[in-house]
Amino acid sequence: MEIIPEGKHFRLVHESELPEILVTLERYLPESLKFHQTIKTYLNDRIWDFKFYVAKDWPEKPIILHFPGCTLAPHNNIYQTLGIFCPSAHIEHIDMMRTENVLIDWQKPMYLNFTHIAIMNRLDDFYSKFGVMERLSGDIYVCKKLNAELELEPLPEDAEMRLLTLDNVQGIHELYPANEIECVRLFDILVRKLPGLGIFRKDTNELAAWMVHSYYGAMFSMQTRPDYRRMGYGIRLAKSLTQLVIERGYTPFVVIRPGNDASRSLYTKLGYEKAFETCRVRMTPDCYEDSTVGTISNSSYAKFPPLPQGECVIVAGRKVGPGDSQSQTVDEGIEDMLAEKCDIRSDEARPKTTTDEGIGEDK
Repeated sequence: MEIIPEGKHFRLVHESELPEILVTLERYLPESLKFHQTIKTYLNDRIWDFKFYVAKDWPEKPIILHFPGCTLAPHNNIYQTLGIFCPSAHIEHIDMMRTENVLIDWQKPMYLNFTHIAIMNRLDDFYSKFGVMERLSGDIYVCKKLNAELELEPLPEDAEMRLLTLDNVQGIHELYPANEIECVRLFDILVRKLPGLGIFRKDTNELAAWMVHSYYGAMFSMQTRPDYRRMGYGIRLAKSLTQLVIERGYTPFVVIRPGNDASRSLYTKLGYEKAFETCRVRMTPDCYEDSTVGTISNSSYAKFPPLPQGECVIVAGRKVGPGDSQSQTVDEGIEDMLAEKCDIRSDEARPKTTTDEGIGEDK
């Protein structure tokens, strides 16, 4: 689709500006960590053609938008999926979003990636008057220094850890709990560009568990086949990949849902510490006009990645659970890491899987 050069309050960033923008974002770490490392990975590895927009008064008004594209973005419109960074100390600049009617059509559903809770609260004051904001909460845990004193038992003699290769892509995709909304090519690109680790059986070469570095510096998911859980594979993968990410010049971080005590225990053992609260949001107007099907109510819209089943979410300023009539029926999805979807499309068949997120089991 055509790229918009500027909005009402924002302008498209030229690639030559990105190094200087990185310097500005460093002032606001750790809140800016995700944006900082997304730009850094983009410059270093060129994984996807991301679009960044800064306020026209940048850096005096330090607010930046990221449009990554989304696998389930309706009508292939990358402008319906975004990330927002604005320092909590300057949260008033978020109010520019209220009247940003060029880059964003607030009368259509929006999907906001994991974003600082202060930003979401500010948006909620504006958006809840005419639409629904469904939130999935998470805590950002950051590893500034890996716990080198943590000693782990060696792997069993019939298992080995090694770097993932392109031959492992299909197995990775099969283990991914949301593989019905992610194509194989996504994992092909990640394995080609970024480090990933797997634990394999030596006799059959079966992939038992895996983990890869994400395009934004986080640890992209961790999956373990059910037969290999509770064998300590998860913490071994996390420790080794954390070290690799640090060696590449990034600050590892993960998103852990508040009720996931197993993930929190695993990562705190490795030296991760909570930095701030965040949430992912699906925003749906009370009703909107779709040129292909006419007027659609928010209850019938189901094209965005779902929020995890059974999760207590915030809808229009109040909590609802799985028994509430406004709660959505959705897949379990990612337990503790990213839930971002990039615009990587494929016509390849997408195999179904019954495996769920392994990190809560793999201790």
